[in-house]
Amino acid sequence: MRVLAVGDVCGEIGCRYAMRVLPRFRREEKIDFTVINGENSADGNGITPQSAELLFSCGADVITGGNHTLQRQETHLLLEDNPYLLRPHNLPASYGSGYALVDTGRVRVAVWNLLGQAFLERYKQQNPFFAADELLLRAKQDGADIILVDFHAEATGEKRAFGYYLDGKVSAVFGTHTHIMTADACRLPGGTGYITDLGMTGPVESVLGVRPPMVINRLRDGVVEKFALADGPCMLNGCMFEIDEKSGLTVSVRPVLLRED
Repeated sequence: MRVLAVGDVCGEIGCRYAMRVLPRFRREEKIDFTVINGENSADGNGITPQSAELLFSCGADVITGGNHTLQRQETHLLLEDNPYLLRPHNLPASYGSGYALVDTGRVRVAVWNLLGQAFLERYKQQNPFFAADELLLRAKQDGADIILVDFHAEATGEKRAFGYYLDGKVSAVFGTHTHIMTADACRLPGGTGYITDLGMTGPVESVLGVRPPMVINRLRDGVVEKFALADGPCMLNGCMFEIDEKSGLTVSVRPVLLRED
């Protein structure tokens, strides 16, 4: 099975770019299953019914979230209504889930979404390692053949440790949140596909999707203003995992970088 994981989509400009490039890429690469992180897919962070619809339309089987997922009230009902739109499972919330099970006909695919702890303590999340233990039992009970994990976390060390913790237990672990694609896509010793961060989908000439001068002004001079997304040419970052359907482990890993001129 060929699985595509797409890094944080930034705003409408990122959604529109994904709409332009993903359907063709999925056809050409014979992608069987697609996970897209959409927690920033609405302008101004978060996810809305409109941005979720765009991402599902361009091929997402499951949309994962992160620390911004719950900040919009309209998202709460959406999380309840759509089992394939996830928020971090270890966040304290009474609606939605961080676990989805998709029956493709050939295999059952479980997708998890978890939030890291380092530098994100204010969200009061459950320890992601303990949450992963619980979800692993649930996936086994559900008869999942393939398990994909979006670990939305700040610290590269925490992500790396989490990958090794789940090595051999899940099919793939891919980090999101920092919007910068890392150069460590690999197959871990136990057979789990891994990358510390998928990167982002949105404007190339930006700081994590935001207009660079706005970020510089905040960091250099302490100017606090509402961030605005950059414009111009876009890119799509992600990773493709070739997964053996019998063992549920990764055979090969390939970073994906699509970019406008």
